[in-house]
Amino acid sequence: MSTLLAIDLGLRAGLALYGEDGRLRSYRSTNFGSVTRLKRAIPTLLDGIYGMEWMVAEGDRHLFELWQREAERRGAGTRWVQTLIWRERLLFAREHRDRRTAKESAEVLARQVIDWSGAPRPTSALRHDAAEAILIGLWGVLAVGWLAEVPAELKRGFG
Repeated sequence: MSTLLAIDLGLRAGLALYGEDGRLRSYRSTNFGSVTRLKRAIPTLLDGIYGMEWMVAEGDRHLFELWQREAERRGAGTRWVQTLIWRERLLFAREHRDRRTAKESAEVLARQVIDWSGAPRPTSALRHDAAEAILIGLWGVLAVGWLAEVPAELKRGFG
């Protein structure tokens, strides 16, 4: 089975894994603490992902390059997306007019994606980096063609 890894880049990163059916499989937030620890963790983390065909990410370009190098070494395609691009595709304009509103809206939609996908619900608060990774992944499965359009259950005025 092919998978797509979505990352909200940072030393505290959100990670979301999607299957080729376009559904979310797992998600989490990880605090790497430093660039040195992040560099050491990337190969091990990617080794643990079976069938990674794609990696999509949003955030710091320097951090993207660290992930990209390792993902491409394993044969995965990579894409970097700007925040505004995925937000415009998945959120109403009023839902991302400022940073706080965008983060709150991302959490609401991410919870809907979790339910639609049948993925395990969070056992504690859903961190904004994990929520954004979930939505970056939804954008990613649309961008690579694993989903032709946003599922009807998630549509709320998407383009």
